[in-house]
Amino acid sequence: MADEELVDPKKYLEERCQPRCVKALYEYRECVKRIQDDETGHKHCTGQYFDYWKCVDQCAAEKLFDKLK
Repeated sequence: MADEELVDPKKYLEERCQPRCVKALYEYRECVKRIQDDETGHKHCTGQYFDYWKCVDQCAAEKLFDKLK
């Protein structure tokens, strides 16, 4: 058991949840395209970025707490 490498289940669950959050990811990528040429630096896609990761986190949390001891 000492030689066994521990694996973070959160990373695995996040990867499995990403397909459920395609809409939020698409919205983020569209925002990035829209502001790509903004030279002022005032435009950003922070809201869309956090919406995407909120979706992934909520999906992963449902399964993650079942795996915790």
